[in-house]
Formats: sequence, C-alpha cells, structure tokens
Amino acid sequence: MLRAVSLLLGAALLCGPGAFCRRVVSGQKVCFADAKHPCYKMAYFHELSSRVSFQEARLACESEGGVLLSLESEAEQKLIESMLKNLTKPGTGISDGDFWIGLWRNGDGQTSGACPDLYQWSDGSSSQYRNWYTDEPSCGSEKCVVMYHQPTAKPGLGGPYLYQWNDDRCNMKHNYICKYEPEISPTDPVEKPYLTNQPGDTRENVVVTEAGIIPNLIYVIIPTIPLLLLILVAFGTCCFQMLHRSKGRTKTSPNQSTLWISKSTRKESGMEV
Repeated sequence: MLRAVSLLLGAALLCGPGAFCRRVVSGQKVCFADAKHPCYKMAYFHELSSRVSFQEARLACESEGGVLLSLESEAEQKLIESMLKNLTKPGTGISDGDFWIGLWRNGDGQTSGACPDLYQWSDGSSSQYRNWYTDEPSCGSEKCVVMYHQPTAKPGLGGPYLYQWNDDRCNMKHNYICKYEPEISPTDPVEKPYLTNQPGDTRENVVVTEAGIIPNLIYVIIPTIPLLLLILVAFGTCCFQMLHRSKGRTKTSPNQSTLWISKSTRKESGMEV
C-alpha cells in the first residue's frame, strides 16, 4: 500500500505545476531520490526503421543493467502513463508509437479461454496486474505485449488506443520501456541532481541521471579537436620561424669576424715589408 501511494505521488510530481515533467526526454533515465523506487527509461524512435522487436528491446534493457518493463500495480501503470504524457507533450515531435513491455507468452497457437493466464513477465515478476484493451489478448501468433500509444488514432470499442495493453507478434518493431534497480542508496550523497521541488517543499524529489560521464566528455572533446589542431599548427610554425632566424644570425656572425681579421693581417704584412 505504501509503495502504491509513493508511485501515485511520483505521478503527481511528474505532471503537477512546476514539476519535472518538462525534463523527461527519450533515452533519459528517470529515478526517484531514494532507494525504494525503480528507475525507468522511455526509448522512443521517431524513425520507424530504428524501432526494435521484443527480443531486441529486452536485450537492449539488459545490456544496460535493466529489464523490459514489468508493472506491479495500477499505481505504477499511472506513473508510466504520466511519463509518456510528458514525453509526448505538444512541441516535442513525438507522436504515435506503441511501447514494448516485458509481458509475453511462451507457447504456440493458444486460442482458448486459458490464454490470458499464460502470459508472464520476462524479468520473473509474479505480478498479476493486467491492463488489457477491450477484446485483448487475441492470442494466436501474437505472444508479446505492447502498451498502446496512438494518440492520433480514431478511438475503438475500448476507447482511445492509449496506455492499455495489446498482444502483438514478437517480431514487430516498436519503442520500448526499460526498468532499473534504484541507483541511490540511503547513505550515498546525491551529486548535482535535477530536482522538481522548490525551496521549502517537503515532497519527494525526482532525479534524472545521465547515461554516464564518458559520453558527456566525448561530446565536449570531439568539437574541440579542430581548434587543438589549429593551435598545434600555429605553435609549430612559430617554432620553425624562430629556429630559422636563429640559424641566420649564427651564420652571419662568423663571416663578419673573419673579414675583420683578414684586414688586420694584411696591414701588418705591409708594415713589415
């Protein structure tokens, strides 16, 4: 019960006035500032050719230490809906595109009434929470589950095709949502978090964590390479000119000295004669 209340509070923070919702972007991990709540990442691809199958989405999440989204309760479902609303708000250029979640069915051709009971979470969760669209799942060859996200589609019998679940063929290409373990322990300090709270606000904070420091450094270093090369060329040119002038002065000095000695020698020879 406490977890459900916390997740609902998180949803309120994401969509409330002055909240963090305007900072939720595709590919960015969203975390709560405590050790109790999981982190999430919405992977949205504008280009259809970039979207992935169920197995590809699952492997992508696991490669980053996460899992394809499992949903434990209606409160967590509402939290994800809030994140998707913030992700696709007007002006972002993000529109239709369903999202893979971690629910799937292992088996072929089940069309009986027992089919809905055969679905399981890919991360091993025992959650029995479901949010099927009307007349879903249709079973048959459709074994993997998406969360509908088609805001421009005409509503069907079950209403808008938004946030409810539909089974689909596992090789279809969609966006996906990853879920991660909390990244902040009670004893770890939070370094430079992005907080939703205003000074004096005692509500729970929400933090965004970047993908890592190495990618950020790459984005900084790569644009400076041409400038560094220009500086090296200029420095090398100056050194070459200084060396060339130094050699010129060195060659002139001995010649002048030799000429003076030569004149003196001739005069002394004439006096002796």
